[in-house]
Amino acid sequence: MVCPSRLRCGGVKLWRARPFVHSPPGRHAIAPIPLAAVPPEAVEALLDRVFGADRHRRTAYAIRGGAAPIAEMSFAILAEGALIAALLAYPVALACDDGTRAPLVMIGPVAVVPELHGQGHGRALFAALLAAAPVDAVLMLIGDPEYYGRFGFTAARTGLWRAPGPVERHRLLARGDHVPDRAGLLGPA
Repeated sequence: MVCPSRLRCGGVKLWRARPFVHSPPGRHAIAPIPLAAVPPEAVEALLDRVFGADRHRRTAYAIRGGAAPIAEMSFAILAEGALIAALLAYPVALACDDGTRAPLVMIGPVAVVPELHGQGHGRALFAALLAAAPVDAVLMLIGDPEYYGRFGFTAARTGLWRAPGPVERHRLLARGDHVPDRAGLLGPA
C-alpha cells in the first residue's frame, strides 16, 4: 500500500512513499522495488530532475513511441521512502530492411539523483533488470559503452541499425544471444 506525501530534494518536489523502505537515517537502501509501486508523478519528477524537462525531445523517446514500461522489468529505489533512482524498460522493435521485425527491450531511462551517483544504485537496478529479463530477450539502450559494457552491452552488432533521430553510433548498445546484425530502423513495438 502506498502512502504518498510530498517532499523536496534539491528544490524539486519528490514523492515519499511508505512503508517500502525502512533504512536508518543517512543510509540509502539500494534494494530495488517494482516501479509500479511508485506513483507515476514521482517517476516523472525524478526524470525531469535528472534529464531536464525537455527530455521528451530525445531520440530514445521517438524510439519508444508512447509505449508503457514493461512492469516486470522496470524498477525503482527508495531511500527513507523517497524515490532516488529508477530504471524503465520498454518494448521496441527493429524494423529490418528485409521486411522482418526483431523485438527488442529498450532499457532507459536510467536515473539516479545526481548527489547519489557512485553509490551503487545504478548497478542495483541493472542487477534487478538482468535477473528479471527473459533469457532470450535482446536488450538495447543508448548510453556510454564504458559504463554499460560491465553489464554485457556492446555496439558490436548494432552498426547497421538506424534511429528516428540523432544518435552517436558508439552509444547504440545491445546485449543478448540473438542481437540482430541487420540493417533496420528502431521504433515502437
